[in-house]
Amino acid sequence: MELTLFNILDILGTIAFAISGSLAAMDRRLDLFGIFIIGFVTAIGGGTLRDTLIGNTPVTWMENTIYVYLIGAVTILAIIFRNKINYLKKSLFLFDTIGLGIFTITGVEIGIRNNLDPIICVAIGAMTGTFGGVIRDILCNEIPVIFRKEIYATACIFGGLVFVIMHDLGVNQDIIYLTTSIIVIAIRLIVVKYHISLPYFYISSEKK
Repeated sequence: MELTLFNILDILGTIAFAISGSLAAMDRRLDLFGIFIIGFVTAIGGGTLRDTLIGNTPVTWMENTIYVYLIGAVTILAIIFRNKINYLKKSLFLFDTIGLGIFTITGVEIGIRNNLDPIICVAIGAMTGTFGGVIRDILCNEIPVIFRKEIYATACIFGGLVFVIMHDLGVNQDIIYLTTSIIVIAIRLIVVKYHISLPYFYISSEKK
């Protein structure tokens, strides 16, 4: 595998989501097999959906088995050093946020490489960034963050739009990668720190 900035970011995103999934599994007290499964599907879920939708099969992790070995190694390290990252919820949020930012821009870039419409590229980026977390939360019996009032997918969409605009303006590719991934990560950090959320609506039940 050629070590371009894109590939390096893709590897970092995979590592971040593998740790995120492993931490979530350990927090739910799953067994060793469960930890590996949750770590794996969290890391490859978004990329698998992306590749399937654009017809890039076999999907990336099947062609480049380095991802499989990488996820396995990262999961083992997360288990070994679980006491070093003892604050599971804070660590889970941090690694999930990093993975979200990085995978969003890799998804948008792959959409552009496949000559898709800009709005579809943004959608592909958002799906790449969020779908692994959706699978993780469902398997861990949690309502996925993307379906709650937290600003999650919205951060991906905003970062994706900035990516497309900068790409159309001819900005250097490496600068685009770094800028947009930092934007997505920064938005998530800010909205959680200051408890900023989207409005939500519900039907109130009246007592009879």
